[in-house]
Amino acid sequence: MIRRLEQIVCRLSVLALVAFSTFAVFGQQMPAEYDQALKTLGKQGDFKDGVLKINIPRNDLKVTIDGIATPTPFGFGGWLAMTKGDGGMDVMMGDLVLLEDEVNPVMSALLDNGLEVTAVHNHFFFESPRIFYMHVHGHGKAADLAKMAKPAVDLIGKGSPQHQSSVTGGKSNISAGQIDTAKLAKIAGHEGEQSGAVYKITVGRDDLKLKEMGAPINSRMGLNTWAAFYGSDANAQVAGDVAMLAQEVTPVLKALRANGLNVVAIHHHMIGTQPTVYFLHYCGGQARQRFPGRLGRARQG
Repeated sequence: MIRRLEQIVCRLSVLALVAFSTFAVFGQQMPAEYDQALKTLGKQGDFKDGVLKINIPRNDLKVTIDGIATPTPFGFGGWLAMTKGDGGMDVMMGDLVLLEDEVNPVMSALLDNGLEVTAVHNHFFFESPRIFYMHVHGHGKAADLAKMAKPAVDLIGKGSPQHQSSVTGGKSNISAGQIDTAKLAKIAGHEGEQSGAVYKITVGRDDLKLKEMGAPINSRMGLNTWAAFYGSDANAQVAGDVAMLAQEVTPVLKALRANGLNVVAIHHHMIGTQPTVYFLHYCGGQARQRFPGRLGRARQG
């Protein structure tokens, strides 16, 4: 009798396990709209905890860190993720793994198709080739988000083998010469300072009344936008930093990319400030011709 009971309990346990497994499978079944999003992007992924995770690994790259060959899962697996928000709309976030010459073309493709770029930065030191990480954000219907992301995703892995600069016009030798600084100041709407062969215009964000421990955080403390110019009127380059509020990030990105300037990084310089301030580093060639708008006016739209 005891033997019989043990057999019944064993069978019930097996049935319960099978039932639980079946429920788990069906409970995580891929929604049709997410399956279609994967097909649109031509990628694989999985659906767990209400989130579609789309895998965009850089299996095409042979990465070394400080000379050590490193596999893709170590930190070179890009991704996009979608989950349901209010009103039946999806929220999409992601982190794309890019080579230097892919950063700005991919950024333009995202911006041009209605998505936001929220950060660009590195994750490693001494890696070869040099790799950047671009964080992506958007909201809408899953099918629409997939279509919006596809042009950017399709660019990944399509860069030149030599990984040349993505600046229009290619490489050129720039040397110190005469720059019409008065014209630059007029275009920017602010005077600059000459330091050797470099002319630098710095504009504080005096409209942002930031304080820390009662101390005002002003331009001299790093709350500023700046542009540094080097070269000549005929052949120049520019590098700089833009201090922005959250609602200014996307318009500034669009203005820079539309004018042929490369975005190098988007990140924080300060923690805990109210309002939150974001900083964007950029660079490019033929600076005088490409410099967009009036420096310091981060609001472009």
